Amino acid sequence: MNRAPLLFLGIFFTLAFSWTGIVLTNQLTYGKLQPVIDETENKAYPEQLSGLAEQGKLVYQDLGCLYCHTQQVRRPGFGADDKRGWGDRQSVARDYIREGRVLLGTIRTGPDLRNIGARQASRDWHLLHLYDPQITSKGSTMAPFPFLFEKHKIVGQPSPRAMKLPAPHTAEPGYEIVPTQRAEALVAYLQRLNDTYAYPETKNVFVEPVEMKKEGQK
Repeated sequence: MNRAPLLFLGIFFTLAFSWTGIVLTNQLTYGKLQPVIDETENKAYPEQLSGLAEQGKLVYQDLGCLYCHTQQVRRPGFGADDKRGWGDRQSVARDYIREGRVLLGTIRTGPDLRNIGARQASRDWHLLHLYDPQITSKGSTMAPFPFLFEKHKIVGQPSPRAMKLPAPHTAEPGYEIVPTQRAEALVAYLQRLNDTYAYPETKNVFVEPVEMKKEGQK
């Protein structure tokens, strides 16, 4: 008796069931999530990115930042993200509902950036860090991005957008370093990475890892 058709149907239904349970069910659940309206602040969270920040997200992708940085804070006990100051709470699905493409990243060569806007709100800090990470983070392995900046000859008054560079990074006399539109957009995006709002699902979500349970039973 040829059992190939039965074997094929068995494999097909197994894969279909797995796809439905893992992919489709999660997608339907995720699709139902809506922003939370905070009546006190009269805002909807998560907030929509501004036009400049949306441009900055494209720069972030273009420069390959997601290859060295993640955007997902793990819950306490599943890593040391909270101890490193990368976030006061874990990332949840609602944080990403306004994003067409979620940039979770691939590896943490550098710190997680999901809350870099909360840790570093200063525009000047971000610009200095992009120009030369050694200025703000001595010993950093991050590459500098000088091509995001231009050297201009000062005509009349210095530009209000000019960089405030410390020695020995200052421009030669009569010139100034000014961030390009791409640099400004990228900084706007980084400042917007700020998941600090407490959603209902972020309260009391700590789940004890299996490793900790085993240790407690010893």
